[in-house]
Amino acid sequence: MSQLTGPGSSVTPTQANLFRHGRSLSQQGPGEIYGTKNGTYIPAREGPDGRSLANAMAFGPRGASLAPSAHAPPGSFSSDLKSINYSRAGTPRPDIGTYVTGDYFGADETMTSEQRQRELREKINKETKIKIGSENLLEALISKNAKQTKDQRQKVESELTSANRKLLELNSQLEEEIEQSKRPTTPGRDRISGLFQGSPLKSPEGDERLSQDQFSLIEQESESPTYILGEILQALEVEGMQPDYYVERANNLVELFKRYPTLKHDLAWADFGLRVQTMLLSESREVVAAGYRVTRHAIADWKSLKIIRGLNTDHLVILSLVKESKASIEREQALKFVRAFLDVKEGVHELSNAVIRTVVAMAEHHEDRLRNIALLTISEILVRDPAIIVAAGGIGPLSDALVDGSYHGAESLAMNFLHLLDRPKQRGHLQSGHEIESAFTPFTDPLTVQGHEERLKAAATLLAAILKTWPGIFTVARNDFMAVKSLVLSLQYPAPLTRDLILDLLFDVLHIQPPSWTSSFLAGRRLTTYGRVANLKADSTEVHFKADTEEGSNFSLVEHFTALLLAMFMHCGLVTGLSDLIESADDAMLKRKGTLLLGEVLKLTDHCLPAALSAKLQVLPTLLADSVRGTGDAPSASGVIYQIDSVNRTLQRSGLASKSQPSITVIARQLDPISSSRSPEPPKTKLSVDMDEVQFRSLLLETQVLTTANHLKWKWDVINDLIEGPLLNPKRLDESIKGGKFMKRLLGFYRPFKYKFSDCINTKPNQRYVRTGCALFKTLLQNQEGIVYLSESKLLRQLAECLAQLDRRSGLTSTAPLFSRERVQQTLTGGYFTLLGALSSDPQGLQMLERWRMINMFYHMMELDGREDLIKILLSNMDFTLDSHLRVMLSKALTACPKSVRVYSTRFLRKYATSNTGGRDCEWAIRLLVTQLYDPEVQVSEIAVQILEEVCNRKEQLEYVVKCRPALDHLGAIGAPLLLRFLSTSLGYQYLDGLDYITQEMDDWFLGRNDSYVTLVEASLSRALMVFPERPKSSNDEHMKRVEYGTVPPHFYRELTRTVEGCRLLRNSGHFDAFVTRIKESWDEHEDSERMLKLKGSLWAVGNVGSMELGAPFLEETDVVQWIVKVATTSEVMTLRGTAFFVLGLISRSLHGMEILTEHGWSAATDHLGRSLGYCLPPSLDELLSMESRKTLRPPERMPPPIKRGPSVADEDPTNTRILALVCDLGNTVLTKRAASDLVNIKTKVPAPFNSVALFRKVMLLLEKHNFRLPVRRFVIDLFDKGVMRRIVLDDDSCNESDNSPNDSRRPSAA
Repeated sequence: MSQLTGPGSSVTPTQANLFRHGRSLSQQGPGEIYGTKNGTYIPAREGPDGRSLANAMAFGPRGASLAPSAHAPPGSFSSDLKSINYSRAGTPRPDIGTYVTGDYFGADETMTSEQRQRELREKINKETKIKIGSENLLEALISKNAKQTKDQRQKVESELTSANRKLLELNSQLEEEIEQSKRPTTPGRDRISGLFQGSPLKSPEGDERLSQDQFSLIEQESESPTYILGEILQALEVEGMQPDYYVERANNLVELFKRYPTLKHDLAWADFGLRVQTMLLSESREVVAAGYRVTRHAIADWKSLKIIRGLNTDHLVILSLVKESKASIEREQALKFVRAFLDVKEGVHELSNAVIRTVVAMAEHHEDRLRNIALLTISEILVRDPAIIVAAGGIGPLSDALVDGSYHGAESLAMNFLHLLDRPKQRGHLQSGHEIESAFTPFTDPLTVQGHEERLKAAATLLAAILKTWPGIFTVARNDFMAVKSLVLSLQYPAPLTRDLILDLLFDVLHIQPPSWTSSFLAGRRLTTYGRVANLKADSTEVHFKADTEEGSNFSLVEHFTALLLAMFMHCGLVTGLSDLIESADDAMLKRKGTLLLGEVLKLTDHCLPAALSAKLQVLPTLLADSVRGTGDAPSASGVIYQIDSVNRTLQRSGLASKSQPSITVIARQLDPISSSRSPEPPKTKLSVDMDEVQFRSLLLETQVLTTANHLKWKWDVINDLIEGPLLNPKRLDESIKGGKFMKRLLGFYRPFKYKFSDCINTKPNQRYVRTGCALFKTLLQNQEGIVYLSESKLLRQLAECLAQLDRRSGLTSTAPLFSRERVQQTLTGGYFTLLGALSSDPQGLQMLERWRMINMFYHMMELDGREDLIKILLSNMDFTLDSHLRVMLSKALTACPKSVRVYSTRFLRKYATSNTGGRDCEWAIRLLVTQLYDPEVQVSEIAVQILEEVCNRKEQLEYVVKCRPALDHLGAIGAPLLLRFLSTSLGYQYLDGLDYITQEMDDWFLGRNDSYVTLVEASLSRALMVFPERPKSSNDEHMKRVEYGTVPPHFYRELTRTVEGCRLLRNSGHFDAFVTRIKESWDEHEDSERMLKLKGSLWAVGNVGSMELGAPFLEETDVVQWIVKVATTSEVMTLRGTAFFVLGLISRSLHGMEILTEHGWSAATDHLGRSLGYCLPPSLDELLSMESRKTLRPPERMPPPIKRGPSVADEDPTNTRILALVCDLGNTVLTKRAASDLVNIKTKVPAPFNSVALFRKVMLLLEKHNFRLPVRRFVIDLFDKGVMRRIVLDDDSCNESDNSPNDSRRPSAA
């Protein structure tokens, strides 16, 4: 429908004014004009600075205010809905004489715990960046001349110290906030608490903001909420007061409902409803908004919605929503009132079609400030009851919002459409079925969005969200993948931005993580300049491969999903499209980016796709043909092939294979446990151990240690090379000790009372002193001369004296102890514990610690109050590999220290419990972890369970955990995963069978847990496919076991079939046969949600059993695989097909299951040893993804009736009939202007019909049945007198309609 006014239109100025402002001339009387006469304020026309927050925030909480703060521009409103009065000079008037001013709470009090945590994390992120920058700058300054950079270094060190201090404070505040958020909170007293609680111990005279009548209200039984309710309702009966008077009482009423939620269930709606009607009929926008707010908070259940609708609120809501945008307070609260219906169960059915059509009209009006909220509202209604939105014509605005880019939450709209596309009955509500495919338009037709970069980026984000869902994949696969092919072909458009965004989209959808050096590679730098092995290893994600790889464990659903997406893009010509892009692109950076993506895609196809499919792509047909042919772009093609090969060779050389593909070396070690147990070769040093005397003396002089005692002038890199190289030779070590001052000065630097090392600032560059000290201690411990020299030096003696200052039993005290909290945080004093940790790793070093009684001091340090920081540093640096008294100290920290230390030390045990050495070396750590299961703090027990679950990945360690016979009954669901792991061995099965755990757990899973498992898997997959911004880590966020989203969670039946005893029990129970029977009976279910949930649960149970080699025979006996394939290829429910696809991947994990799938034509990807990776694909993608052969169920009874233009409502009066016909013509773009002019003429000549209640009801019925634009609706409603609405709301139809005048539209009395 075209605009009513515009350039070149023939509308008259009067008509244009009517459509622009939506007000008739007859209504602009003295009783309606707002100004200084009645003390109210007319908000100014919106400008660019007065926009509502509704356009900026698309996902505000339903109960929250959608407006800016109290100092918002004109047109917005504060949360308490007080009117904002301004003087003529534009200066805000001060707020006087009110006890409810602005917001109810202060700025800090209104912030939720999540908001405060988010703010603290942002500050931590900022300070972390400052710290990293300062450390990098300080490291650069240290390499320069010390004298020239002295002042700069001091400034940088000062800034670094400040950043460290702020980080400590912010981390402490964040931890306190997280701990506080976990505690149950009690409502605090706010500014208005005295009104509702009225404590006699607190005199109200102290609050000068309370007026005299409020004092009396407090004194008169204010502790009774029903009494307060009656007083407020009685106060609202007073007539002739300023709008602020009614707004304040309404705010008090809202606060009362918040403090006493049960009060709304006992409302006397006869009196309360009259007060609400009175407020909603007020001429003040603030009072009307307050009325909507009160009514919204009075909603209790579905019955209360029926009562509220009986107050004729539908007409009032429509009247408010169609008003001009300057009435933003009233319109916004009216829309929030409509959204409140969605919070009530079945409340969506109480929304009338007239109200929904009005909200749809707001969503169609692009200039409306509340358009985003209207879109969000109809999208939520679409999920709950699609037929209502389809009948109201709401699909069009939602489809437009997907493409135009103005709605920032387009992903949520797409998810709503995909929700409808999932089932055939819901798909019938979408007439075309191509609504989602409109998201490809910005890429397939880039000329339409030229110059709108944000729109392209929004479209890319939207497409990524669509392609990460099963309904999205099935939707884009229609018509032989036409949508995906068009996206790949869009790479040929010579639009650099479009091409770049498509490449980023492919990186995201295929879950390819580019390495950190990608930016350098794209900038054109040579690979050898930044491709250092050390940097690449540090950048890579560490992947642990267990020596005893367990079958069916850690199956990644995300990688299986990615394999299907990759096969789909390969089918649509992705390799050819990338090759053409690389050859034709003029931008060198774009070429390199395409080259990098092509190389990653080839590596991914080699890993995820079956060999028959991936082998055809590795030869790069297009590029290789051009290179061999030697014509055209042969040099470019050869360069691309060389770059791909160079990147892959560099990654392989640095040990960075695919993140889920083990290298040949890793696999060989898994097959040869003897070779894997050998100690690795010592790292090669830069300097030879067998160095001659001349070279050695030359290096000693080069270190500058013999030249000067100033450690800032020493060359620490040379010193470190000497310690790790030549000094390992006993002869050279003896020469350095006896032949000069090298060793004396070097050890003297670390002596505490020389205050050299201990006074160094704790910065990243200064950590080299700690590393060199540790290397020095280890080197001295390698030789008997070094052991004697170290034991007799003053360093250990002075360290023991400093530690004794912390021991209350030593008798030594100091006013400024070396290990004070400030020194440990700001200087390298804490590095002494790292040096002592180097001693604790050697038996000779332990003897030195015992000689100076340091272990006793460590033991007593566990009892220090308020020094958890020191205890954590001590625990983290000691080496507990050797069986010594240090383990006793660790045991005390695990059991007798405060909670934070117990949590830290429990996490610290993971290092020793999961060590790769195996055998009996980790049994002591496992015993301590089992002890932690009985800690009174649930958090400690939960961490212990997580670590023990990881320990159980090794069979021998699992059996030892079972031998410890841990009791986990007191932990409930926390200990359930660990108990499931016990089923993996016969020993664990016997232990659990003796506890009668297995039969109870089996019945529990069969009766209900199997269904809840479906929700768990789908939630994990959705979380894995979502992208969340990274945030700085906090000590509270540390988890020893990283939560792996997107993997198959532990399943009882999978763990049960790991042993022969478990398979025997499963066969005797008959549960597997019951699952198979359910699959055969319900494979084609597409309507009943409960039956589909049961079907999914049965599929997951069968798949988990089939993933085990011992469980695979169950598949062959029942021939259930063919039924699962049938579900995956013929089901009408898209998500059900996806579940069956994942289950088939699980089945292919076992050798027997892969053979069965091969008989049905499905193929699976394998590793280099022929073992299945679990990524199986059908023989043809069309067989899995095509749904065009299935008929769409379209319920005819729920489809909207065809729109008939014309007066569908009859009237005996010819004038009324003419008016109804003209109203219908307003919906016709051709007849709109003439119909509007005729209506204005009729009202001018015969105003009586526009005072008729009956005619108004008929006009509202037309507006309910037909689609009209928002300005048209406003124009039609404004034609009628305001008294008509008053009579309708108050059911005053008995009055003589012809006697009403505009002056009767005053604020109605409550009497």
